Amino acid sequence: MGSGSHDVIVVGSGAAGLAAACTAAALGRKVLVLEHGDRVGGTTAISGGMVWIPANHKMAPAGLEDSAAAAREYLRATVPGCEDDPRMAAFLARGDEAVRFLEQHTSLKLQPVRRYPDYYPELPGATAGGRVLEPVPFDGRELGADFALLRDPLPEFLLFGGMMVSREDLPVLRRVTRSPRAAWHALKLLRRYAAQRLRAHRGTSLVLGNALAARLLKSARDLGVEIALNASVREVLLREGRAAGVRVAVDGGERELQARDAVILATGGISHHGDLRQAYVPVAAGTLSATVRSGAERGGAHLASALGARLSPRAASIDQALAFWVPVSTSRRADGSEALFPHTVTDRAKPGLVAVDGQGARFVNEAVSYHEFVRAQLRDPSRRIPAWLVCDSRFLWKYGLGRVRPFALSTRKERESGYLRRAPTLLELAAAMGIPAGTFVATIRSFNEGARRGEDPAFGRGADIYQRHLGDADQQPNPCVAPIEAGPFYAVAVQPADLGMAAGIMTDEHARVLRADGAPVPGLYACGNDMHSVMNGAYPGPGITLGPALVFGYLAAKHATLPS
Repeated sequence: MGSGSHDVIVVGSGAAGLAAACTAAALGRKVLVLEHGDRVGGTTAISGGMVWIPANHKMAPAGLEDSAAAAREYLRATVPGCEDDPRMAAFLARGDEAVRFLEQHTSLKLQPVRRYPDYYPELPGATAGGRVLEPVPFDGRELGADFALLRDPLPEFLLFGGMMVSREDLPVLRRVTRSPRAAWHALKLLRRYAAQRLRAHRGTSLVLGNALAARLLKSARDLGVEIALNASVREVLLREGRAAGVRVAVDGGERELQARDAVILATGGISHHGDLRQAYVPVAAGTLSATVRSGAERGGAHLASALGARLSPRAASIDQALAFWVPVSTSRRADGSEALFPHTVTDRAKPGLVAVDGQGARFVNEAVSYHEFVRAQLRDPSRRIPAWLVCDSRFLWKYGLGRVRPFALSTRKERESGYLRRAPTLLELAAAMGIPAGTFVATIRSFNEGARRGEDPAFGRGADIYQRHLGDADQQPNPCVAPIEAGPFYAVAVQPADLGMAAGIMTDEHARVLRADGAPVPGLYACGNDMHSVMNGAYPGPGITLGPALVFGYLAAKHATLPS
């Protein structure tokens, strides 16, 4: 771990931590990153990698319009309390600055997603695309030996045991049996992947969050950032009232490491710390989290609290719960570990699927955001947790369902494990799910009546550009609606999980940790999911966790390295 003294010590190696480390190093500081786990990348590495930065400089060249005023108008309509939050003002004013700095000084490269609407596109100030940026694909071979240190994506999202598929590839691959061009594209992907597996434990063509984490890891190495794995921070050290280092358990012993400028906390939040999490989510939500479990006994919130830091106020209601929600289906992998499949964009909004509650009735527009889907579950948890995603054989073949991939030749393992329920008739499927058959059959029949006309009278599915974006453009007149009538029929149970907690350490616009009296703890910063989110539990668009993570990682390092 080198000498015991550095300018900046960063705790955590996700997007926020690595952005902070790279910024500080680019500004000439000696930086150490401490990671509790044995891999780099945190939840970022398994995420979709979307980065929400309103009014960014990449929009205009792509022919897309936005402004800070429009973003503020949209956020006022979606994020409670944002008008009076100086951190939100800083995020809007300096978000693009952060992107420009990181792209200039590191290997980070982002590109605008031209068509990815904000999640409430009918509200004033919303855009149809461009606010969200995605990492440019990255060749993992550029990491050299460090490729083995990068956290792998979730196996449920890999093809053939290790091939990543980009957002653009998915609609092409769905046409592979109907289009020679799509089949040729698939063949090229397979040939490239086969060649890569001759030299690496998985494919090296990286996209999504894995590309984002890889680019930041390469940047950290290029900038001389020291990275220590399997390092568990026990305590943030104070010297004359200032955060001046950490006590860390590493290599079988404990050491005190000095930080001349700052300690920056970016450990991933409180998702897996039940003693803190329970104050911010309803009991009915359970304890599942789609974030990476670092295994650290003390996360950033514990470390900061020990120094008198203030945490988020308790949530007073379900709608004020401070979590970013996603419905997940659960299963067991071959090694016995629990697998959570986040049902974000691959199945719920596609035509030919509905969600029903424990009584067999629909309760939500299935094409709303994953956050809103779970909020609907939580409003009547006794009936809606778990809920069931139901489809027919045509849907399963074309789109897959949860961990069951499209074009699956066999679903035996998923059925034998109980993950996937299958039956030749709707009546028998209801019995397999353990729900009232009469209501369920009537629900599907009613849905099918409208679906044959491309309509959803009950919930208006496909009514806005966000929902239609997530559907299938090949399905007309409504890309989100098709009847469920080609048996056998299938179902998967889903329940709430968090994609990250919105609750955390209270900070100011510089990402400085605040005490209970509102004064900052000198030298101590928090960013990423460790800080109370500027979104305050709302989910206005794709990438609203990673966008602020990069921005406040940058702002923390910039402020920490100001001349004293």
